[in-house]
Amino acid sequence: MVSLFDTIPPDKARVISPITLAFVGDAVYSLYVRQKLVLLHDYTPNELQKHTSSEVSAHGQNTLLERVLPKLSEEEQGIFKRGRNAKKSTRSKSASVYEYNNSTGIEAVIGYLYLSGQYDRISYLLSE
Repeated sequence: MVSLFDTIPPDKARVISPITLAFVGDAVYSLYVRQKLVLLHDYTPNELQKHTSSEVSAHGQNTLLERVLPKLSEEEQGIFKRGRNAKKSTRSKSASVYEYNNSTGIEAVIGYLYLSGQYDRISYLLSE
């Protein structure tokens, strides 16, 4: 049985495909943004969706990356680069290739940190 907060050792998380890490990281980041918006604002559901969409888009994540990149450890930078450079089977319709690749990289870092149980590190990186 799998629990929501089950973790794996960092060395096992590190060898997971960067696209798979990004898959998890996308969900974690989306939940983080939704929780932040609900706790800090009194938005209607429609407004919540609009704000969430803009933050979790490739363009929004590229903006996040500009703030987060200086905070990344050497190991996290390596995971970011693996995610950014990974061959993707899909393309973004609304973002440049550069933004899409960067968003995959930052999602891979978040996925790695989440799977390895480094929740405080996620909070630190995502805090404004």
